[in-house]
Amino acid sequence: MAFHGSTKVSPYQLVYGHDAVLPWEVKTGSRRMFSQDQLTTDDYTTLMKDELDDLVEHRLRALISIEENRKRVAKWYDKKVKAKEFVDGDLVWKLIPPIVTKNSKFGKWSPNWEGPYRINRCAPGNAFILETLEGVEFPRALNRKYLKRYYPSIWIDA
Repeated sequence: MAFHGSTKVSPYQLVYGHDAVLPWEVKTGSRRMFSQDQLTTDDYTTLMKDELDDLVEHRLRALISIEENRKRVAKWYDKKVKAKEFVDGDLVWKLIPPIVTKNSKFGKWSPNWEGPYRINRCAPGNAFILETLEGVEFPRALNRKYLKRYYPSIWIDA
C-alpha cells in the first residue's frame, strides 16, 4: 500500500491498524500469510487486539505529521505573502469586481482598480470603511484583500 505524503501512513493502516493483505499475497502464499496460518485462534485474536491498541499511536503520529506538514507549507507560503497594513487616513485603490462593472466600451482593457479612497476607520476582521476624498462614507466595510495602497504622483492636501 502506498503511504500518504502528509501522514506517512497508508489510509488502510489508519483505519484498521495493520497493513492490507493483497490478493497476490494470498494467492502466492507470502511469508506473512504463512506466519498467520501458523498462529492459533487465541494468538491471532491477541495480535489483532494489540494492533488495535497500537492504532491510537499510529493515528497520533499521523496527526503530528500532518501538523508538521501544515507548518512547513505555511512557512513557504508566508515567505511570499506581503502583509497589507493600513491606518486611518491612508489613500487606497479599491478593486473593481470583474463581473459587476466591466465597461463594455473598453472590454478586457477596463480598469481593475478605482480610487483613490481614504480609509475612514477600521472594522473588525481586517475590514475597513472607506470614504471618498470629498468625505462621503461607504455604507459597507471592505476586506483589505480588495484594497491596495495608493501612491499619488501629486500629493493632495488632506
